[in-house]
Amino acid sequence: MRVRRRPEASFHVSTPSPGADRPILARLNSRGFRLVMLLDGVAILGLAVGTMWWRYGLPPWPTYPTGAYAVSFAVSTAIFISAFYFGGLYEREPRLGGAAVFPRAAGLSLAAGSLIALLNLALTSLANQRGSLTQRVLPFPIPNLLAVIVLGAVVVAINRAVVHALRTRREGPPRVVIAGEQGDLELARRHLAAVEARALVVVAEVDDPAGVVEVARELRATDVLLVTGAWLDSWYPRTIDHLDQLGLTTLLRVTGRETLFGLDRLREIGGMPFVLLHAQTMPSSQRHFKRILDLVLLVVTAPVWIVLLVAVSLYQFAVAGRPVLFTQTRVGVGGEPFDMVKFRTMRTDAEADGVATLSTGKADSRVIPACRWVRATRADELPQILHILTGKMSIVGPRPERPELTAGFERDIAGYTRRHEVPPGLTGLAQIHGRYHTDAEYKLGYDLQYLVNWSPVLDLEIIARTIWVIVTRRV
Repeated sequence: MRVRRRPEASFHVSTPSPGADRPILARLNSRGFRLVMLLDGVAILGLAVGTMWWRYGLPPWPTYPTGAYAVSFAVSTAIFISAFYFGGLYEREPRLGGAAVFPRAAGLSLAAGSLIALLNLALTSLANQRGSLTQRVLPFPIPNLLAVIVLGAVVVAINRAVVHALRTRREGPPRVVIAGEQGDLELARRHLAAVEARALVVVAEVDDPAGVVEVARELRATDVLLVTGAWLDSWYPRTIDHLDQLGLTTLLRVTGRETLFGLDRLREIGGMPFVLLHAQTMPSSQRHFKRILDLVLLVVTAPVWIVLLVAVSLYQFAVAGRPVLFTQTRVGVGGEPFDMVKFRTMRTDAEADGVATLSTGKADSRVIPACRWVRATRADELPQILHILTGKMSIVGPRPERPELTAGFERDIAGYTRRHEVPPGLTGLAQIHGRYHTDAEYKLGYDLQYLVNWSPVLDLEIIARTIWVIVTRRV
């Protein structure tokens, strides 16, 4: 391995101040809290109050008491911050080639303002139906709300610029390791030579795909630029995971060929296009939003699934006897095992030899004849709703596999562990497209596609298509 290190005098090694890594802030940061949230919250609340002061002067303001405005502005601020959070605005962004904040902030601000208007309309209508005559439950003049939507996006972008400047002043410019073959390194060297020293500092160039982690750790790098795309096969997923554990951002230089694969959100560094390599396929903000969506759907559909759960329990007891439930160890989020519960549809001696055996679907002779429809309609999965309530599972996600099978899949299929980043699901993209006998590697493709493209709409679509699969009994 050849490592070309830049002279020590050519870059600044920053030493964090004693208070830079405070334990409380570190713990809050690991849970998704950012100090910039407070800045944004103060800014949105200040805009709400400021627009009222600009139009009407000091309180009391017309039509409603000051307390009503205070509640309205507090609720509205919470909605704005929630929209920014679940929209991914508080995810860790790379210091190099960061995406423009204002376009995303503008879209999320518009979504938050629209939600406030709809919520106000719904609550006011409900209050009037109950006999409480009021014009607005959450008073917020429309012109003022429009001003907050527009100015809020501007202020959020300014806050990010201020935070970025303060971080650079405290920690120094990003310390970059360039990794790739010699020809690509030479090309990157020429491009980055024109970049100002305050923007980034190249601390090393590595031409061995296996040596980058050691070099980055030793030189306390902050970012790695992979300039040879062919190395990605050997880096995925272990090297990228190791770099992420060190707190490094990894970016891949892309060519015209890679852009034909549908890459978007390219980032420019030294005139070269890069794409961010994510160590996790789904950001934490989306995982939290997904959890909230699960709980809301369970509450809304509770009258249906409770009746079905009781009815199928009684049927299983009548035709299959005891035990009604079947417990089996499966691999859950983070690769941790858990005991998954299902209705028992197979004979009690289905795996008498102790060997884990995948089901062969309709032709599986181990299935109790009277329980075939339970299995075909996926009604045997109903007890797993209890796992969804406790957070061990999700309504939609990769199906949980048995540890004995997972060990082999992880050994033979690169990136298989990525499917464990979220709780396993009651149903999933692989289940509506595949069958029991569909190869595990093909299922992984569906699982990763789901994680990368997750949205609430996608979950609802998969749930609707699952109902169709159940109706047609396609397994």
